[in-house]
Amino acid sequence: MSAAQHLYSIAPHAALAVPEDIGFKAHNLLRLARLGLAVPEAFVLGTATCRAWFTDVEATRATLRNLLRDALAGIEQASGLGFGSPRRPLLVSVRSGAPVSMPGMMDTLLDIGLCDATLRGLLRLTGNPRLAWDSYRRLVQQFAEVVHQVDPAPFRDALERQLAREGVRAARELDFRALQSLTQGYLEIYAEHVGRAFPQDPYEQLEAAVGAVFQSWMSARAVEYRRQNAIDGDVGTAVTVQRMVFGNAGGTSGAGVAFTRDPTTGENRLYVDFLFNSQGEDVVSGRSTGGDAERMTRVLPAVAANLAETRRALEQEFRDVQEFEFTVQDARLYLLQTRTGKRTPWAALRIAVELAHAGLITPREALERVADLDLGSIQRVRIAAREGLVPLSLGIPAGLGVAAGRVALDAAAAQRLGRRAVPVILVREDLSTEDIGAIANCAGVLTVRGSRTAHAAVVARQLGKPCVVGCGALSVDPVRRALRVGSTFVAEGEEICLDAESGEVFAGRPKILVERPDEYLQALEGWRAQAA
Repeated sequence: MSAAQHLYSIAPHAALAVPEDIGFKAHNLLRLARLGLAVPEAFVLGTATCRAWFTDVEATRATLRNLLRDALAGIEQASGLGFGSPRRPLLVSVRSGAPVSMPGMMDTLLDIGLCDATLRGLLRLTGNPRLAWDSYRRLVQQFAEVVHQVDPAPFRDALERQLAREGVRAARELDFRALQSLTQGYLEIYAEHVGRAFPQDPYEQLEAAVGAVFQSWMSARAVEYRRQNAIDGDVGTAVTVQRMVFGNAGGTSGAGVAFTRDPTTGENRLYVDFLFNSQGEDVVSGRSTGGDAERMTRVLPAVAANLAETRRALEQEFRDVQEFEFTVQDARLYLLQTRTGKRTPWAALRIAVELAHAGLITPREALERVADLDLGSIQRVRIAAREGLVPLSLGIPAGLGVAAGRVALDAAAAQRLGRRAVPVILVREDLSTEDIGAIANCAGVLTVRGSRTAHAAVVARQLGKPCVVGCGALSVDPVRRALRVGSTFVAEGEEICLDAESGEVFAGRPKILVERPDEYLQALEGWRAQAA
């Protein structure tokens, strides 16, 4: 089979390929396009290309440029843009996608195709210098980190210095002149740490990005996730190349992640994290706190209504809770992916029962969906009495229940304390999927930054770990090995308690009570009796 036969199109009238060939992410994206939802044009390099890559990387690399050039022609024709064009440049994202969902375990690159020449074209095309410079600085950093494994610290330090000079708190508050200066600094950091200048050939960028995404299939976090979830390491990942849409295009743009139902409690409501004037990585990486969803509803009511319609369409099509990523550019909603939503065991039980009651699935299917759950152990842990309890701090609730344990400030401390059979609360400035081993072995997770739908928070929820994110009043003191809230310090090894439903963080270990999902368990028992 030739390389071209491993190529698939994402378009409303394209044939529906199976997940084993194009990965679940692209398979679901194709289903969205076929539903008539707004999906940017894309093509997919199938999982067979990944397997060929690891069999003979040089031979696969040799065929890649012509294959990519031919495939891009379809996106160029549909969009009226040209990859590498100095006047109407097409920029693309390069995303992974295995035949099974592995949230955040492999790499993504955005804004591929941006260079000095196409930057000028993007300025002409959009009239938005802030968008152009913000996208360029993002690409330089991401390319260094993903393609060349450069430590993000020098880029982060440069950003912090720029923020201090401008007197603002976040990159999305920088104007285009500050972003232009920051980008020039990033280009210098890139050259220093990579040993050569940032590539100005868009095709060189694209080839390197595709190779890096294939390589991420064997990253430590992806291998660990497959081990934990008994996923075959030989299946490989597909790569989706898609026209960029820009959530960082201004005040009526942004990026978000939504669940069609609450993944912690199972409540039948839209569960959204959104950041204005941002790209998707800001939401899912765990480095930013996504708290603009309510403002989005007020400022962009048509987008909010479109999200509600999308929610209904997704549940009708997939007959299960969906987690979907979206971008809003100039008040227009675009869907970038959807997948079955990871959820707590409590939510899994409630959702299965309520989907059956709604007629979306049969009672038999509901029983099948909870077959792997330990129904006897499903419970919600709550704080018994709050009188006299004063929270140490308050963050964003991102899980279910309560967890108490000793503070561990990194994976090594979590492992050390865990060897003594001591419950551990993993506390980090921000959490990434690199921490998956520590997440699996702790009782709960607390972060200074991050959003409820960041990949690491999604993994923590799936594992049933109470999680509180975006606890901005808290800081981590690496020298004293302690948490600090104002003048209060909690040393590593001392106990704290997280309420993952209120976002409260307490010092010590308050009394707790346990609740069981009797209503939903009784529904299951009734269906079992009818089937007997």
